Amino acid sequence: MTEVTQLRPGIWQISLPFQGEHDIIGAYLLADGGEIALIDPGPGSTSEALLDGIRQAGFDPARVTHLLATHIHLDHTGGIGTLLHTMPEARVLVHSKGASHLINPDKLITSSARIYGERMQELWGSIDPVPEHNVQIINDGDVLTIAQRRLEVHYTPGHASHHIIFFDVHSGDLFAGDVAGVRLQGVDYVRPPTPPPDLDIEAWSASIDTLKRLRPDVLYLAHFGPTSTPIPHLEHLREKLYSWGDFVLHAMRDGLSEGAIIDRLIEHVQPELKRVSSEERTLKRYEIATNYAMTVQGYMRYWRKRHPERLQP
Repeated sequence: MTEVTQLRPGIWQISLPFQGEHDIIGAYLLADGGEIALIDPGPGSTSEALLDGIRQAGFDPARVTHLLATHIHLDHTGGIGTLLHTMPEARVLVHSKGASHLINPDKLITSSARIYGERMQELWGSIDPVPEHNVQIINDGDVLTIAQRRLEVHYTPGHASHHIIFFDVHSGDLFAGDVAGVRLQGVDYVRPPTPPPDLDIEAWSASIDTLKRLRPDVLYLAHFGPTSTPIPHLEHLREKLYSWGDFVLHAMRDGLSEGAIIDRLIEHVQPELKRVSSEERTLKRYEIATNYAMTVQGYMRYWRKRHPERLQP
C-alpha cells in the first residue's frame, strides 16, 4: 500500500514503493485554492501507486492541475506521459533544457537502456511521450503561483544540466529534487547522486551556494523526505561531493578499471554508513536510491570530459 504523510498544511508526501522498498522515492503533493500540484511524480513503474496515494490524500487524480519537474531523470518524471492519461488537463512545468526530452523521450530511453538493459521495464515502466500542448517551459527567475503558493524557480545545475528547484519564500519550503543529495529518513548521512552524463562538480557547488543564499527553513528531498537543518545538510553534501570526486580521480590515476574503482569506493564508504546506522538494510536502501556503479561512472566521465589534464600521474 502506498504511504502518504501530511507534512504541513497543504503539503503531502507520497512514498512510491520502489524495488520492494518504501521511503526511497517521494513525490510531493501541494493542494489549495482548487489547484493540485505534484512535484517529481516519479517513474512509470510507480504510477498506479502514485494515483492511489493521491486518492488517500483525499483528492481525485483527474483534478490534478500541475506536474512540476525538478529534472527529467526517469526516477523523477519518467511516468509523466503515463499519468497524463488520467490527468489530461494537467500542465507539465519543466526547464527549457529538459522539455524536448519529455515531448520526445526516444533519446532518453536509448541512453537509459544502455545503462539498465533488460531491467528498463522493471525499474521504470512505461515512458510515454508528453503532448507538447501540456508542456509549459520554465526558466531561472520565473515565479509560479500554484496552489496558493508563490514558487520561485531557481536554476541549479550540477547533478543535471536541466535541474531546477522550487522555493516558497513565504513558508521557507524548498523542493530540492536531487541537487540537495540523498539522505534517507532516520540516517544522518548525505550521499551525492552523481550519475552520468551531466555531473559538473563546480556547477553543483555553485548550486549549493544558491540554496544556502535562499535560507530555506526546510529542504524537501526526493530521496527522501524533509530536513529542517538545511545548512549543515548542504555542507555535508558538498564535502562528500568533492571527497568522493578526489577518491575516484586518484583511483583513475592509479590505472584502476571502472569495476575496481567501484569496489574500492564501496570499501571506503560502507564503514562510514555502518557507523551512522545500526541496520544492515540501510546499505541496501542507499544503493537503491543512488548506486555505486553510476556514482563512479558519473565521476569518471566528469574527469575525462572536464579535467583531462588532472588524469596525468
